[in-house]
Amino acid sequence: MVQGLSLSTLTASRNSGVCGPTLSWRKHFKLMKKTYITSANERHCVWHQCVKSMFLKGNPSILRQRDMRVEAGWLFKGGDQELDASSEKSETANEDILIFFFQLDLATRVQYALNMEQYEIAQQLRNKLTEVEEEVIKQQEVKRGSSSKSKAQDKAITIIRLRADMQNAIDSENYGLAAKLRDEISELEAESLAASAKALAYENAQYSFRLGQKVKHKIFGYQAVVCGMDPVCCESSSWMETAQVEKLPRGSTQPFYQVLVDVHEDPNLLVAYVAEDNLLAPEPPNMNRFDHPYISFLFYGMDAAGDFIPVKQLREKYNRPRHEIPIDPEDE
Repeated sequence: MVQGLSLSTLTASRNSGVCGPTLSWRKHFKLMKKTYITSANERHCVWHQCVKSMFLKGNPSILRQRDMRVEAGWLFKGGDQELDASSEKSETANEDILIFFFQLDLATRVQYALNMEQYEIAQQLRNKLTEVEEEVIKQQEVKRGSSSKSKAQDKAITIIRLRADMQNAIDSENYGLAAKLRDEISELEAESLAASAKALAYENAQYSFRLGQKVKHKIFGYQAVVCGMDPVCCESSSWMETAQVEKLPRGSTQPFYQVLVDVHEDPNLLVAYVAEDNLLAPEPPNMNRFDHPYISFLFYGMDAAGDFIPVKQLREKYNRPRHEIPIDPEDE
Protein backbone atom coordinates (compact mmCIF):
# COMPACT_ATOMS: atom_id res chain seq x y z
CA MET A 1 0.00 0.00 0.00
CA VAL A 2 1.39 3.43 0.95
CA GLN A 3 4.28 1.79 2.72
CA GLY A 4 5.69 0.75 -0.65
CA LEU A 5 5.84 4.31 -1.96
CA SER A 6 9.31 5.06 -3.23
CA LEU A 7 11.08 7.81 -1.33
CA SER A 8 12.44 9.11 -4.60
CA THR A 9 8.95 10.22 -5.54
CA LEU A 10 8.87 12.50 -2.50
CA THR A 11 12.02 14.44 -3.36
CA ALA A 12 11.71 18.05 -4.45
CA SER A 13 13.77 21.21 -4.46
CA ARG A 14 14.73 22.93 -1.24
CA ASN A 15 12.88 26.04 -2.33
CA SER A 16 9.63 24.11 -2.55
CA GLY A 17 9.76 23.29 1.14
CA VAL A 18 10.07 19.53 0.60
CA CYS A 19 13.11 17.75 2.00
CA GLY A 20 15.52 15.38 0.33
CA PRO A 21 15.39 11.62 -0.33
CA THR A 22 17.25 10.64 2.84
CA LEU A 23 14.25 11.54 5.01
CA SER A 24 11.07 9.54 5.24
CA TRP A 25 7.85 11.06 3.96
CA ARG A 26 6.64 11.35 7.55
CA LYS A 27 9.38 13.96 8.10
CA HIS A 28 8.12 15.85 5.05
CA PHE A 29 5.03 16.67 7.05
CA LYS A 30 7.05 17.73 10.09
CA LEU A 31 9.05 20.18 7.98
CA MET A 32 5.97 21.51 6.25
CA LYS A 33 4.60 22.85 9.52
CA LYS A 34 7.47 25.36 9.54
CA THR A 35 6.35 26.98 6.28
CA TYR A 36 3.12 28.93 6.25
CA ILE A 37 1.24 28.90 2.95
CA THR A 38 -1.34 31.52 2.13
CA SER A 39 -4.28 29.93 0.35
CA ALA A 40 -7.91 30.59 -0.28
CA ASN A 41 -8.57 27.16 1.06
CA GLU A 42 -8.70 27.45 4.86
CA ARG A 43 -8.27 23.70 5.31
CA HIS A 44 -4.73 23.80 4.00
CA CYS A 45 -3.78 26.75 6.17
CA VAL A 46 -4.99 24.85 9.21
CA TRP A 47 -2.74 21.96 8.08
CA HIS A 48 0.42 23.74 9.23
CA GLN A 49 -1.07 24.46 12.63
CA CYS A 50 -2.33 20.92 13.25
CA VAL A 51 0.34 18.68 11.70
CA LYS A 52 2.44 18.46 14.87
CA SER A 53 -0.56 17.33 16.85
CA MET A 54 -1.43 14.75 14.19
CA PHE A 55 2.01 13.20 14.28
CA LEU A 56 2.15 13.05 18.04
CA LYS A 57 -1.06 11.06 17.93
CA GLY A 58 -0.47 9.07 14.77
CA ASN A 59 3.17 8.02 15.01
CA PRO A 60 3.51 4.67 16.79
CA SER A 61 7.08 5.40 17.84
CA ILE A 62 5.98 8.27 20.09
CA LEU A 63 2.59 7.11 21.22
CA ARG A 64 2.36 6.84 24.96
CA GLN A 65 1.15 3.60 26.47
CA ARG A 66 -2.60 3.25 26.24
CA ASP A 67 -4.10 4.28 29.56
CA MET A 68 -7.63 3.66 28.47
CA ARG A 69 -8.61 0.18 27.40
CA VAL A 70 -12.06 -0.83 26.32
CA GLU A 71 -12.43 -4.46 27.26
CA ALA A 72 -15.19 -6.40 25.56
CA GLY A 73 -15.97 -10.00 24.90
CA TRP A 74 -15.53 -11.07 21.30
CA LEU A 75 -19.08 -11.81 20.24
CA PHE A 76 -18.39 -13.66 17.03
CA LYS A 77 -18.46 -17.37 16.37
CA GLY A 78 -15.93 -19.29 18.39
CA GLY A 79 -15.04 -16.15 20.35
CA ASP A 80 -13.87 -16.73 23.89
CA GLN A 81 -11.03 -14.24 23.88
CA GLU A 82 -11.19 -10.64 25.05
CA LEU A 83 -9.93 -7.92 22.70
CA ASP A 84 -9.86 -4.15 22.92
CA ALA A 85 -10.34 -1.44 20.33
CA SER A 86 -6.60 -1.25 19.62
CA SER A 87 -6.81 -4.62 17.85
CA GLU A 88 -8.32 -2.79 14.85
CA LYS A 89 -5.86 0.09 14.90
CA SER A 90 -4.25 0.48 11.47
CA GLU A 91 -1.00 2.30 10.79
CA THR A 92 -1.40 1.35 7.12
CA ALA A 93 -4.71 3.22 6.94
CA ASN A 94 -3.18 6.15 8.84
CA GLU A 95 -0.30 6.38 6.37
CA ASP A 96 -2.73 6.16 3.47
CA ILE A 97 -4.52 9.25 4.82
CA LEU A 98 -1.27 11.12 5.45
CA ILE A 99 -0.03 10.57 1.90
CA PHE A 100 -3.41 11.89 0.73
CA PHE A 101 -2.72 15.02 2.81
CA PHE A 102 0.69 15.26 1.13
CA GLN A 103 -0.96 15.27 -2.29
CA LEU A 104 -3.39 18.00 -1.25
CA ASP A 105 -0.57 20.08 0.19
CA LEU A 106 1.55 19.74 -2.95
CA ALA A 107 -1.42 20.85 -5.07
CA THR A 108 -1.88 23.90 -2.85
CA ARG A 109 1.83 24.73 -3.10
CA VAL A 110 1.65 24.54 -6.90
CA GLN A 111 -1.25 27.00 -6.98
CA TYR A 112 0.46 29.34 -4.52
CA ALA A 113 3.67 29.34 -6.58
CA LEU A 114 1.65 30.17 -9.70
CA ASN A 115 -0.12 33.00 -7.90
CA MET A 116 3.27 34.39 -6.84
CA GLU A 117 4.57 33.96 -10.43
CA GLN A 118 7.25 31.54 -9.22
CA TYR A 119 6.92 29.41 -12.32
CA GLU A 120 10.11 27.37 -11.93
CA ILE A 121 9.15 26.29 -8.42
CA ALA A 122 5.59 25.61 -9.60
CA GLN A 123 6.90 23.33 -12.34
CA GLN A 124 9.13 21.42 -9.91
CA LEU A 125 6.22 20.93 -7.53
CA ARG A 126 3.90 19.92 -10.34
CA ASN A 127 6.39 17.30 -11.53
CA LYS A 128 6.69 15.96 -7.99
CA LEU A 129 2.92 15.89 -7.59
CA THR A 130 2.60 13.94 -10.84
CA GLU A 131 5.14 11.36 -9.65
CA VAL A 132 3.35 10.90 -6.33
CA GLU A 133 -0.04 10.59 -8.00
CA GLU A 134 1.22 8.00 -10.50
CA GLU A 135 2.77 5.92 -7.74
CA VAL A 136 -0.37 6.08 -5.60
CA ILE A 137 -2.52 5.08 -8.59
CA LYS A 138 -0.35 2.01 -9.15
CA GLN A 139 -0.68 1.01 -5.52
CA GLN A 140 -4.44 1.54 -5.58
CA GLU A 141 -4.72 -0.67 -8.66
CA VAL A 142 -2.90 -3.46 -6.86
CA LYS A 143 -4.89 -2.96 -3.68
CA ARG A 144 -8.29 -2.69 -5.30
CA GLY A 145 -7.90 -5.57 -7.71
CA SER A 146 -7.68 -3.53 -10.91
CA SER A 147 -4.54 -5.42 -11.84
CA SER A 148 -5.85 -8.76 -10.59
CA LYS A 149 -7.95 -9.33 -13.69
CA SER A 150 -5.00 -8.82 -16.03
CA LYS A 151 -2.83 -11.02 -13.81
CA ALA A 152 -5.43 -13.77 -13.99
CA GLN A 153 -5.48 -13.50 -17.78
CA ASP A 154 -1.69 -13.63 -18.00
CA LYS A 155 -1.61 -16.71 -15.77
CA ALA A 156 -4.29 -18.39 -17.92
CA ILE A 157 -2.12 -17.90 -21.01
CA THR A 158 0.90 -19.30 -19.17
CA ILE A 159 -1.13 -22.32 -18.06
CA ILE A 160 -2.11 -23.07 -21.67
CA ARG A 161 1.53 -22.98 -22.73
CA LEU A 162 2.63 -25.18 -19.82
CA ARG A 163 -0.05 -27.74 -20.60
CA ALA A 164 1.24 -27.99 -24.14
CA ASP A 165 4.78 -28.44 -22.79
CA MET A 166 3.56 -31.11 -20.37
CA GLN A 167 1.85 -33.03 -23.16
CA ASN A 168 5.03 -32.92 -25.21
CA ALA A 169 6.97 -34.22 -22.19
CA ILE A 170 4.50 -37.10 -21.80
CA ASP A 171 4.70 -37.94 -25.51
CA SER A 172 8.48 -38.07 -25.26
CA GLU A 173 8.20 -40.15 -22.04
CA ASN A 174 9.99 -37.50 -20.02
CA TYR A 175 7.81 -38.12 -16.97
CA GLY A 176 10.01 -36.24 -14.53
CA LEU A 177 9.59 -33.01 -16.51
CA ALA A 178 5.88 -33.74 -16.96
CA ALA A 179 5.41 -34.09 -13.20
CA LYS A 180 7.27 -30.83 -12.59
CA LEU A 181 5.12 -29.00 -15.14
CA ARG A 182 1.97 -30.52 -13.63
CA ASP A 183 2.84 -29.11 -10.19
CA GLU A 184 3.63 -25.73 -11.70
CA ILE A 185 0.28 -25.71 -13.50
CA SER A 186 -1.57 -26.55 -10.29
CA GLU A 187 0.11 -23.67 -8.47
CA LEU A 188 -0.66 -21.22 -11.27
CA GLU A 189 -4.30 -22.34 -11.39
CA ALA A 190 -4.69 -21.62 -7.68
CA GLU A 191 -3.10 -18.16 -8.09
CA SER A 192 -5.27 -17.42 -11.12
CA LEU A 193 -8.42 -18.40 -9.23
CA ALA A 194 -7.48 -16.16 -6.29
CA ALA A 195 -6.73 -13.21 -8.60
CA SER A 196 -10.03 -13.67 -10.44
CA ALA A 197 -11.96 -13.85 -7.16
CA LYS A 198 -10.30 -10.65 -5.92
CA ALA A 199 -11.04 -8.78 -9.14
CA LEU A 200 -14.67 -9.96 -9.05
CA ALA A 201 -15.05 -8.87 -5.43
CA TYR A 202 -13.85 -5.37 -6.24
CA GLU A 203 -16.03 -5.06 -9.32
CA ASN A 204 -19.21 -6.15 -7.52
CA ALA A 205 -18.58 -4.52 -4.14
CA GLN A 206 -21.68 -3.26 -2.32
CA TYR A 207 -21.09 -0.91 0.61
CA SER A 208 -23.52 -0.42 3.47
CA PHE A 209 -21.82 2.80 4.57
CA ARG A 210 -20.62 5.84 2.64
CA LEU A 211 -17.80 8.36 2.92
CA GLY A 212 -18.40 10.86 5.70
CA GLN A 213 -21.11 8.82 7.38
CA LYS A 214 -21.10 8.67 11.16
CA VAL A 215 -20.99 5.11 12.44
CA LYS A 216 -20.80 3.35 15.78
CA HIS A 217 -18.73 0.28 16.62
CA LYS A 218 -20.97 -2.62 17.63
CA ILE A 219 -18.54 -4.05 20.17
CA PHE A 220 -16.48 -1.16 21.50
CA GLY A 221 -19.18 1.49 21.22
CA TYR A 222 -17.05 4.39 19.99
CA GLN A 223 -18.29 6.95 17.48
CA ALA A 224 -16.41 7.23 14.16
CA VAL A 225 -16.61 8.68 10.65
CA VAL A 226 -15.96 6.68 7.46
CA CYS A 227 -13.06 8.13 5.44
CA GLY A 228 -12.11 5.17 3.22
CA MET A 229 -13.32 1.75 2.11
CA ASP A 230 -12.15 -1.51 0.57
CA PRO A 231 -14.37 -4.31 -0.80
CA VAL A 232 -12.31 -6.89 1.11
CA CYS A 233 -9.75 -6.75 3.91
CA CYS A 234 -6.49 -5.36 2.50
CA GLU A 235 -4.46 -5.53 5.70
CA SER A 236 -1.59 -7.92 6.34
CA SER A 237 -2.11 -11.47 7.54
CA SER A 238 -0.53 -10.58 10.90
CA TRP A 239 -2.99 -7.71 11.37
CA MET A 240 -5.92 -10.00 10.49
CA GLU A 241 -4.67 -12.53 13.00
CA THR A 242 -4.45 -9.89 15.75
CA ALA A 243 -7.94 -8.59 14.94
CA GLN A 244 -9.25 -12.17 14.65
CA VAL A 245 -10.86 -11.38 11.32
CA GLU A 246 -11.48 -15.08 10.64
CA LYS A 247 -13.98 -15.12 13.53
CA LEU A 248 -16.17 -12.47 11.92
CA PRO A 249 -19.42 -13.78 10.40
CA ARG A 250 -18.21 -12.88 6.89
CA GLY A 251 -14.50 -13.15 7.55
CA SER A 252 -12.14 -11.09 5.39
CA THR A 253 -14.31 -11.22 2.25
CA GLN A 254 -16.51 -8.28 3.19
CA PRO A 255 -16.10 -4.50 2.96
CA PHE A 256 -13.66 -2.96 5.41
CA TYR A 257 -13.67 0.73 6.29
CA GLN A 258 -11.05 3.26 7.33
CA VAL A 259 -12.68 5.22 10.13
CA LEU A 260 -11.65 8.26 12.15
CA VAL A 261 -12.33 7.66 15.83
CA ASP A 262 -13.64 10.52 17.97
CA VAL A 263 -10.69 11.68 20.08
CA HIS A 264 -12.96 12.28 23.07
CA GLU A 265 -13.89 8.60 23.14
CA ASP A 266 -10.43 7.14 22.45
CA PRO A 267 -7.62 9.69 21.96
CA ASN A 268 -5.04 7.01 21.15
CA LEU A 269 -6.82 4.99 18.48
CA LEU A 270 -6.94 7.76 15.82
CA VAL A 271 -7.57 5.57 12.73
CA ALA A 272 -9.14 2.11 12.76
CA TYR A 273 -9.78 -0.44 10.03
CA VAL A 274 -13.15 -1.99 10.74
CA ALA A 275 -15.17 -4.75 9.11
CA GLU A 276 -18.69 -3.95 7.96
CA ASP A 277 -19.96 -6.61 10.38
CA ASN A 278 -18.70 -4.45 13.26
CA LEU A 279 -20.38 -1.16 12.31
CA LEU A 280 -23.79 0.36 12.93
CA ALA A 281 -25.32 3.54 11.52
CA PRO A 282 -26.91 5.69 14.26
CA GLU A 283 -30.40 6.96 13.62
CA PRO A 284 -30.13 10.32 11.84
CA PRO A 285 -29.87 13.13 12.52
CA ASN A 286 -26.80 12.57 14.68
CA MET A 287 -25.64 16.09 15.47
CA ASN A 288 -23.35 15.02 18.33
CA ARG A 289 -19.99 16.73 18.56
CA PHE A 290 -17.17 14.94 16.71
CA ASP A 291 -13.51 15.94 16.97
CA HIS A 292 -10.53 14.53 15.13
CA PRO A 293 -7.30 16.18 13.84
CA TYR A 294 -7.93 14.93 10.28
CA ILE A 295 -11.55 15.94 9.94
CA SER A 296 -10.98 19.44 8.50
CA PHE A 297 -8.78 18.12 5.69
CA LEU A 298 -11.02 15.29 4.54
CA PHE A 299 -14.44 16.93 4.85
CA TYR A 300 -16.04 20.30 4.15
CA GLY A 301 -18.31 20.20 7.18
CA MET A 302 -21.43 18.56 8.57
CA ASP A 303 -24.67 18.13 6.62
CA ALA A 304 -28.26 18.32 7.87
CA ALA A 305 -28.21 14.65 8.95
CA GLY A 306 -25.09 15.09 11.08
CA ASP A 307 -22.80 13.28 8.62
CA PHE A 308 -19.74 14.87 7.01
CA ILE A 309 -19.39 16.04 3.40
CA PRO A 310 -16.21 14.56 1.82
CA VAL A 311 -13.95 16.82 -0.21
CA LYS A 312 -13.99 16.28 -3.96
CA GLN A 313 -10.53 14.68 -4.00
CA LEU A 314 -11.59 12.09 -1.43
CA ARG A 315 -14.66 11.13 -3.46
CA GLU A 316 -12.50 10.82 -6.56
CA LYS A 317 -10.00 8.65 -4.71
CA TYR A 318 -12.69 6.06 -3.96
CA ASN A 319 -14.83 6.79 -7.02
CA ARG A 320 -17.88 7.50 -4.88
CA PRO A 321 -20.81 9.74 -5.88
CA ARG A 322 -21.98 12.78 -3.96
CA HIS A 323 -24.55 12.10 -1.28
CA GLU A 324 -27.48 14.47 -1.42
CA ILE A 325 -29.69 15.04 1.63
CA PRO A 326 -33.36 14.55 0.64
CA ILE A 327 -35.43 17.73 0.93
CA ASP A 328 -38.04 17.66 3.67
CA PRO A 329 -41.26 19.17 2.25
CA GLU A 330 -42.11 20.67 5.64
CA ASP A 331 -38.71 22.38 5.90
CA GLU A 332 -39.10 23.64 2.33
